[in-house]
Amino acid sequence: MKRSNIYFLLFLGLLTTVSCSEDFLDAEPITETTDSNFYRNPEDAFSALVGCYDGLQIASGGVGGLSYPVTSMVLSDNMFGGVGNADPFNFQAVDEFDISRAPTYSNLYENLWRQYYRAIYRCNVLISKMDQIDWSEDPELRTQYESEARFIRGYLYFQMVKLWGNIPLLTEPSSEIIPPADPDEVYTLIAEDLLFGSENLPVQPYNAVESGRVTRWGAKSMLARVYLYYTGYYDQADLVGLVSQSDALGHLENVINNSGHGLVPEYENLWPAASLEDFAGEDNEEIVFSVKHTYTSDYNGNTDGNHWMVMLGMREFTHYPYANGWGITVNPKLYNAYTEDDTRKEASIIAIEEEEIPFDKIENQREYTGYYTKKYTPLATEDGGSLAVELGGADFQIGQFQDFYVMRYADVLLMAAELGSPNAQAYFDEVRQRAYQDNFTSQAVTLERIQHERWLEFALEGIRYWDLLRRGVSEAAEIIAENTTLLNGGVETPKVISASNIQETQGLQQIPNNQITLSNGALIQNPGW
Repeated sequence: MKRSNIYFLLFLGLLTTVSCSEDFLDAEPITETTDSNFYRNPEDAFSALVGCYDGLQIASGGVGGLSYPVTSMVLSDNMFGGVGNADPFNFQAVDEFDISRAPTYSNLYENLWRQYYRAIYRCNVLISKMDQIDWSEDPELRTQYESEARFIRGYLYFQMVKLWGNIPLLTEPSSEIIPPADPDEVYTLIAEDLLFGSENLPVQPYNAVESGRVTRWGAKSMLARVYLYYTGYYDQADLVGLVSQSDALGHLENVINNSGHGLVPEYENLWPAASLEDFAGEDNEEIVFSVKHTYTSDYNGNTDGNHWMVMLGMREFTHYPYANGWGITVNPKLYNAYTEDDTRKEASIIAIEEEEIPFDKIENQREYTGYYTKKYTPLATEDGGSLAVELGGADFQIGQFQDFYVMRYADVLLMAAELGSPNAQAYFDEVRQRAYQDNFTSQAVTLERIQHERWLEFALEGIRYWDLLRRGVSEAAEIIAENTTLLNGGVETPKVISASNIQETQGLQQIPNNQITLSNGALIQNPGW
C-alpha cells in the first residue's frame, strides 16, 4: 500500500493522549493503544468518543491563527484582517481573496487541513470498530456513541466542504492517496450522518444531557443549516435528495417544541466581556451546540484552550475587562448598521472612542478602525493581568477558555422563519424583541428582513460569510467588496477588497499547496489561488 501524505503526515495510529473541557470533556489521558488490544468494551468506546470530541475541539477551535472561526469572521464584511503593522500579510490575503498579498504563504491552511483529517480519522476508526465491541450490557450505548461520532464527522466535513469545495472524502481509515470527491458526495455523507443523529440521539431536553455532548436537537438544527447552505450556494431544491424544505423545517419545529431551549432574556448576558457578573454561563438555555474550551492548554500536547481568540483582542493593549490580543479589527460598517436602541450593538463590539478607551497602540496596528469584537475577546483582571493566566493557563496565547458557540436557539428561530413556518412572524418577533427590549416595534417578516436580522444577531460569530454565500456568490461579492482607507501604523492606507476576486474563487479558499504536491497531483488548487 502506498502511504498518503495528504493528511496523514502525523497520523495517529489510534488515539493518542486526549483531554477536553468541562464535565463530559474532562477526561483523563488515555494510554496509547493499538487496534489489537482496544475497542473491546463500552469503556474503550467511550474513551475513543472523547478522542472524537477532542479532535472536534482542536480542528474547529484549537488551532491558532487561521482557524475555522477566525477565517469565517475575516472572510465576511464584518472584519478586516488587521493584526500588527509589521506582521506578514497572510490575513490580508484571506480578507482580500488575493494570495499576491502574501506570495510566500503557499500553505495558508496547512495546519487546519491536517487537524481536520486527524479528527475525521478518529471518528472513522470508532465508527468502523462498532461491531467488534461487546455492547451486551447496554445495547443503546452503541447507537448513542455512533450518533455522536457521526455528528462530529458530518459537522467537520461541512466546515471543510464550505472552505475548499472538492476535498478527499474518507469514510473509513485509509493509507491510500484519495482523490477529491464531488461536493455532492460529501454532502450526502453529511446529510446521512446528521440524519442518523437526528433520529437516534437520546430524546431528552438539552439540560438533561452532559455538558459538551451533542444532542438530538443539535443534530436537527445543524441539518437545517446544512440544507440552507447547500440549496443556496449550489442553487438546488433540496439537500442531495435526502432533505427537503419541509423536512428541514420539521426538524426545527421539533427543536422549538421539544428541546427545552429558549432565548437568554438579555442579549449581553450571552457574552462574558459584555456582562461580567451577569454572564449566563456557557451551558445556558440558548446554546444548542458549542465547542468546549478550557484554560488548561500547555505546550506539552494538551490543546484544550481556545487558541484563536487571542487574534481578536485589542492590539497589544489591555483595558479592563478587555485583555490584549493581536488585533483583528471590526469594520465600522457593522457598528453603524445597528440602531442606537439595539442592545446588540454595545454587547457585540468594543468601540474605542465611544467607550473612552485610551488606546495608544495605533502605530502598532494594521487596518485600525477603532472597533474590535466584544463577543470573543480575551478577558483581563481588574489589575490588568490576563484572566486566563490567573485561572492557571500557561499564558494568554493558548489559555483562552471561552467556548465557541456553534448553534444558538436564536438561529433555530430565524431559520424556521426563513423556511416558511406558520409561526414565522412570532419567531422573528421573539428574536427582535429581545434585541430592542422596551423599544421593540414589530415589522412584517420578509426574507430581506430575516437576512438583515441574521447579520445583526450573529455578527462576529463566524456565520455571516456563509449566510452571504448562500445568497449567491455574485451578491456576496458585491456586499463584501471594499474600497476605503484605513490606518496602517497610523498612516492612512487604501484598503481594497475586489468583488472580482471573490467571484473568481467562488468563495472557496486555498488548498495547501504542499498537500497538492504530496498527493501527486490528485488534489487540484481552487481557482484564484
